Amino acid sequence: MSLDRRSFKVGIIAGVFLVAGIIGGIVFSSRLDWLPSAISAPAPVAGATPPNFVPVVKAVMPAVVNISTTRLVKQGGPAHSPLMDDPFFRQFFGDEFFRRFQIPRERRENSLGSGVIVDSSGYIVTNNHVVAKADEIKVLLNDKREFTGKVVGTDPKSDLAVIKINAKDLPTVPWGDSDKLEVGEYVLAIGNPFGLNQTVTQGIVSAVGRANVGIADYEDFIQTDAAINPGNSGGALVNTRGHLVGINTAIFSRSGGYMGIGFAVPSNMTRTVMDSLIKGGKVVRGWLGVSIQDVTADLAKQFGLKESRGALVGEVIADSPAAAAGIQSGDIITAFNGKAVENTSILRNTVAQTLVGKTVKVDLLRNKKTMSLDVKITEQPKEVAQADGETVQGENTNTALAGVEVRNLTPDIARQLGLSPGMSGVIIAGVEPGSAAEAAGLQEGDVIMEINRQPVRNTGDFKRLSGKLSKKNSLLLLINRQGRKLFIAIQP
Repeated sequence: MSLDRRSFKVGIIAGVFLVAGIIGGIVFSSRLDWLPSAISAPAPVAGATPPNFVPVVKAVMPAVVNISTTRLVKQGGPAHSPLMDDPFFRQFFGDEFFRRFQIPRERRENSLGSGVIVDSSGYIVTNNHVVAKADEIKVLLNDKREFTGKVVGTDPKSDLAVIKINAKDLPTVPWGDSDKLEVGEYVLAIGNPFGLNQTVTQGIVSAVGRANVGIADYEDFIQTDAAINPGNSGGALVNTRGHLVGINTAIFSRSGGYMGIGFAVPSNMTRTVMDSLIKGGKVVRGWLGVSIQDVTADLAKQFGLKESRGALVGEVIADSPAAAAGIQSGDIITAFNGKAVENTSILRNTVAQTLVGKTVKVDLLRNKKTMSLDVKITEQPKEVAQADGETVQGENTNTALAGVEVRNLTPDIARQLGLSPGMSGVIIAGVEPGSAAEAAGLQEGDVIMEINRQPVRNTGDFKRLSGKLSKKNSLLLLINRQGRKLFIAIQP
């Protein structure tokens, strides 16, 4: 009996050691990651599941349209040949033969883009470059209905335009607040790349406040890696709530296709421009009246700033809002109407979007002391608007300068071209294919300094001198091409 009890106790003790060994082994193994992943893996993090954008796409897609444009371009015949004046050849071939070569021919240029319905009564926002110079605009809706679009107004400086179709109760995309957009947010780009209607791509906000890209005069772009390609221009950039935060405008590409960098005009800027175009057919921009520059690290030290931020005032224009408020040369503007001024682009865009007649608070640093001034914003003068880079054509479009677009040569543009910052003239922004100017050899980037030996200092001189030309006037231009002066003769 005592043996059985002893055996029983030994069995219990052995069982205890066995259980303890198993538990110890489990603990030891788990620390060495020897357990199956299903046991050792941490619990899934909340929100890690890939987002589902289907409801957003279904809500937004009906309000994104396809825009196709047609433009008639006149092409002149070949250069005049002495044979055309020879009586023998004219008699042999007949006048009709020569006439066919002298009559300008027409060809159609077609282009595709996108647009966003922002008002149920038919107002559509798109890019200026989508509808610029179009003779005919067709708008194709998501439900396959087609309408003729009419241009309400365009703004080349922001590359935005508003068109209108004759329809009611249309689906729209609600406006979002682009100022609240943060880097890293998911966004969707919806448009018609390469004519592939209703295409959706997804990405994130790569950066905000992108300026000096060289696309438009007023730049405050949202940068995204959502795929944007030719045909996406004018389409919607929306957040995960289906709110419109931008109008897709351009891409950075060395191949002509998507390379991971796209740009969109912020919705807040878009809405300001749209309202102004609908109300008056043009954009009315606010004006402060200062010449400004970015604050470099060296300037920050000189002016007592801890960071290289703000806009340094170099000049205050007489009788401007800034002069009336007491802003002085050497002031560093750090905030405008409660918005921090990181650089000159932010200040320029913020002032331009400020309502004319509104009084705003301007925070600045003067002699290393902070202060605030109240400034009443006025409308940007026309001559200032032209100096900022308005593209113009000649006054008489039926002359040797037909199809030539120019803009003022600013110090910044001159510097980029390697020219003297003090040089005056107008830079050619575009030359129409098939025009007499193209045949004579004029190119984009040429700087026109003289027209028929008369100086051209700005777009005002260009329009005035071109307005004096007639159909039959030949033309002598003095241009600067990459630092070299050339005379070019153009026959109308």
